[in-house]
Amino acid sequence: EAKACTDKPTLIKVKTVIGYGSPNKADSHDAHGAPLGPDEATATRENLGWKYGEFEVPPSVYDVFKAHAAEGAKKQEEWKALWAKYQEKEPELAAQFQRSVLNRELPDGWVEALPKATPEDKGKATRLHSQDCLNALANVMPELIGGSADLAPSNMTLMKCTGDFLKGSYEGRNMRFGIREFGMGAVCNAVSLHKTGLVPYCATFTIFSDYMRNAIRLSALAQCGSIFVTTHDSIAVGEDGPTHQPIETIPSLRMIPDLTVIRPADCNETAGAYKVAVERSKLQSMPTFLAFTRQALPNLPNSSIENVAKGAYSVVECDDPELVLIATGSEVSLCCDAAKELSGKKVRVVSMPSWELFRAQPAEYRDSLLPKAVPKMSVEAAVTMGWQEWADAHVGINVFGASAPGGTCMDKFGFNVPNVVACAERCLKGETGVLSDGSQGKH
Repeated sequence: EAKACTDKPTLIKVKTVIGYGSPNKADSHDAHGAPLGPDEATATRENLGWKYGEFEVPPSVYDVFKAHAAEGAKKQEEWKALWAKYQEKEPELAAQFQRSVLNRELPDGWVEALPKATPEDKGKATRLHSQDCLNALANVMPELIGGSADLAPSNMTLMKCTGDFLKGSYEGRNMRFGIREFGMGAVCNAVSLHKTGLVPYCATFTIFSDYMRNAIRLSALAQCGSIFVTTHDSIAVGEDGPTHQPIETIPSLRMIPDLTVIRPADCNETAGAYKVAVERSKLQSMPTFLAFTRQALPNLPNSSIENVAKGAYSVVECDDPELVLIATGSEVSLCCDAAKELSGKKVRVVSMPSWELFRAQPAEYRDSLLPKAVPKMSVEAAVTMGWQEWADAHVGINVFGASAPGGTCMDKFGFNVPNVVACAERCLKGETGVLSDGSQGKH
């Protein structure tokens, strides 16, 4: 009946008895979390009429599997014949299928399609740079498919070159997931695990990634090439207030093994983030979490697609620095401005879009960028937990945000040039630990 129903899903409900066949432990919790034990196992085999011992596989089982193997060989030959006919009839589509599905290769020129910018170009929100990247990739990567949890106009994740993926319209690549982040993440994981060469992405606000947290975790555990696109990544969200302002979200996601988290600071870093994410999805079947801003940011000196792959690099360089300021995302340009105000001091500003990518670099590179003997201060609009790995002193926000314009929130919670400069001077004098935790914004 289930196979006959082709216009809707079918749920088959099967009632079972836990520990079925066990004379003394069936239908009890005793059969759930512990072995039956040798005596009960023997009694169960006798009760079920199973005459074989532990790990003994009867010949009939081998016969069944051998029959399946023969049937599989037959289907393989049928597939080869069908594939040969398709190559003759549709050579262009067959070549695309060969590249994307069979060879699992990315198309020529896909990296060159990503947008680039110079410091002279007008800045904009990284969510808008993300939109540019997705649409540039959509034109050259027919395997890119995804959508948003009913937030596409805010996440900027709609692919303009294609329609919606719907019943009867399977050529579309925009997926309308609805307000169900966990289901959305699980679908993307499944699309990746299907191993058909598709590159799936899904999108929501950074704070709402909590709703699909288990799907994100499982993407790393199960090695899924899901790309999690999130926007509105800090207290700069503004008036929506602390319920929508991620404070602990990004630092907590960095704790998930094998998940790469990237928080870009401008156009080039956003393009670099997508290069990493697409390669991890298509070539490695591993997940990436991207966090983008709502507010506009300037384009940085020395930023590039290539530098993102390093995880961290200098945007303001100097020889023999007296102080290193380390930041991610929207706080990188803030540190650049603060460095200009630290007159007479040799300050290096480091953008660290991804801890995971930087951690994978050779020790020589890591030590040269962040010299052990030089005081280092992190600046990020998030909780300071974890920054002790890279910096001696920290500017962050260890309190919930507030409902106010985004710029006002950033200023009141300490993400302004005077506060960063004051904390940097304290760091230069030897102070360590959390120098600014955002609590001033509560008074």
